[in-house]
Amino acid sequence: MSAPDRNLQTVSTPGDWTPASWRSRPAAQQPVYPDAGALAEVEDELSRLPPLVTSWEILSLKKQLAEAQEGKRFLLQGGDCAESFADCESALVSNRLKVLLQMSLVLVHGLRLPVVRVGRFAGQYAKPRSADMEEKDGVALPSYRGDFINRPEFEAAARTPDPRRMIKGHARSAMTMNFVRALIDGGFADLHHPEYWDLGWVGHSPLSEEYQRMVAAVGDAVRFMETISGEALHNLNRADFYTSHEALLLPYEQALTRQVPRQWGWFNLSTHFPWIGMRTASLEGAHVEYFRGLRNPVAVKIGPSVTPDQLMRLVDVLNPADEPGRLALIHRMGATQVADKLPPLLDAVRREGRRVLWICDPMHGNTESASNGFKTRRFANIRGELEAAFELHAAAGTRLGGVHLELTGENVTECTGGARELTDADLSLAYRSTVDPRLNYEQSLEIAMLIVRKQSSLVRPFAS
Repeated sequence: MSAPDRNLQTVSTPGDWTPASWRSRPAAQQPVYPDAGALAEVEDELSRLPPLVTSWEILSLKKQLAEAQEGKRFLLQGGDCAESFADCESALVSNRLKVLLQMSLVLVHGLRLPVVRVGRFAGQYAKPRSADMEEKDGVALPSYRGDFINRPEFEAAARTPDPRRMIKGHARSAMTMNFVRALIDGGFADLHHPEYWDLGWVGHSPLSEEYQRMVAAVGDAVRFMETISGEALHNLNRADFYTSHEALLLPYEQALTRQVPRQWGWFNLSTHFPWIGMRTASLEGAHVEYFRGLRNPVAVKIGPSVTPDQLMRLVDVLNPADEPGRLALIHRMGATQVADKLPPLLDAVRREGRRVLWICDPMHGNTESASNGFKTRRFANIRGELEAAFELHAAAGTRLGGVHLELTGENVTECTGGARELTDADLSLAYRSTVDPRLNYEQSLEIAMLIVRKQSSLVRPFAS
């Protein structure tokens, strides 16, 4: 059976599953809405609104992820830690897209592989929190859980969960998707003109000269191929682009879960590639129950507390038929724990011969408080975890097939270190995140270059 045929093998929706069956399970990280009737009205309204993505886009992504599992592609997944309604602006969206396109150009040039581009946007409006309540000066209010749910201002009215915000979030997601699709279809990603992707503020970057050499090399290669073929390579004027978000707010996700004509099963049409966060990955929990019946490719964040037995049980529940392209495991251990915690998980999956896409998230395990109180991530730790992940996969005979990053196209100072050697004192210059610190442009580009160098240094071939 050929690889494309395997990607399309028949699996079936579990007989005991419905889009609402999660409601019989413990649902972690869900807001408490004061008006159940208002919530029900919003869920009904959402269920009748147009979807944000299509089933054929989802199946196309699943096929590409299956190829990434086989080492034929590399996944680049990145975007904001948490989107805000206020940031649904054309310049912010296009800059975010530029960063991902530039990173993918570096990866394509260096890895000699097609890159699967997945944005952490158009729905990343809900965030898990470590506590349900936040206290200041003796006043306790619900924690800010993302713009889908409430507002960040420390006021009772702002922090009260409001179901109507899901309607606003759906609209903002649709606007973002519409603009991204228009940019891509209009030639924004044209490999004939990668110089158009430049961000004005990064001309001073120590990496700019190396990147410009890559741009020139790609341009020369394109012109060479067109010269010998005698015609323009039209398939280089656009790029596939997909969306992802943590499917945290289950009432919203259920309302966007649909059946479509001429396809079997159920699709989450709020995004192409939903994932389960580390805090909601309980086998008995509502999120795993919801995810197990979807036809989308899905991912799970895997932290240092996960045991091999727990992991294999998750794999069995979420991909019992071992469908190619179905399941990705995003490990986020932290630079100090990855060497101890990751190998047993790699060995367990390899021994069972299960098909998964391994992705490294070097961000979330490396969050700390700086000396001046800012939440930050040190670039040296991000780089250290990513480099260690490549080495550990090579040693285990498995393949690291992608990276998952929190990043922005704006000139922020949220993660220390990197090409400009940002210090704790620099964090106050342009710290804009309302939740987690993000890589800025040049730090993101440095990560892409690091991936290329690290991959090229490893012994090939890898095991399938």
